[in-house]
Amino acid sequence: MTAAAVAVLTPSALPGAALATTRHHHVTSPCLVPGLGKPLDQLWRPNMRWAIRYAHTRRGDIAFAVRTEDRFYGYRPNHIEWSASVVKVMLLVAYLDEPWVAGRNLRPDEKAVLDPMITLSDNDAAQTIFDTIGRGALQALAGRVGMRHFATSAIWGETEITAADQTRFLLHIDSYVAPRHRAYAMHLLASIVPSERWGIGEVAPKGWRLYFKGGWGYGTGLLDHQVVLLVRGCARVSIAVLTMYNGSHTYGKQTLRGIFVRLLHGLPQATRRRKCLSRCRTAARGRSSWRAG
Repeated sequence: MTAAAVAVLTPSALPGAALATTRHHHVTSPCLVPGLGKPLDQLWRPNMRWAIRYAHTRRGDIAFAVRTEDRFYGYRPNHIEWSASVVKVMLLVAYLDEPWVAGRNLRPDEKAVLDPMITLSDNDAAQTIFDTIGRGALQALAGRVGMRHFATSAIWGETEITAADQTRFLLHIDSYVAPRHRAYAMHLLASIVPSERWGIGEVAPKGWRLYFKGGWGYGTGLLDHQVVLLVRGCARVSIAVLTMYNGSHTYGKQTLRGIFVRLLHGLPQATRRRKCLSRCRTAARGRSSWRAG
């Protein structure tokens, strides 16, 4: 597979902003979005200009990226920030890929640590996994993914990440998980508790399966991140939004929500079923009576 840059734009109206788009050429047949019969990139592109303009109105240090099978879009995509809890996704995948774990069923005591690490963002659980696999396992996973700006730390929450690398990881995260544990890992990422489903969790597009993880600096506003995978049939979109120095966790969550709303504007969503008219209900009652009689 080869990659060639299609366009790099620096809009004069958006000083300091860069919008990069990359197309990858595949020899396989294109993925058609279910129900629409066209490749995703013919139906939608993230509204980067709107998202960038919004970012410029917000306090803090913001970076984000969007990746599909064929294109990449980024605003400060290689800007390095501390990971906070989004690195827990990497801890999960790295643990499940360990040689003594990959080929067997998980024990109840392992699930008792992994489940809350992702669904509740439990820090003690993350520390247990980090102590078990070590920094080397995270670095090895970053190498497999092809991350270009990644560095571990003695403190897992200070792992250095970029939005570009996180979208590269999330787009096909299931392919990095040991086959025996793929369904389990994806289930956890789809099962974040309601109290932590802010940002993308509030504006997820209908008709797309949502897998994501957030990270925040103990609710102080120092860090508020989310890394996301959206799936509809064979169509995939990965997004990473990283923010620092928000002033408060509430403000950071608002920034995340605002950026996701703008990036996902126009993404094809499932259409609502038309409400049945009174004659439909009457017909249905007639059929029920006929079956009963």
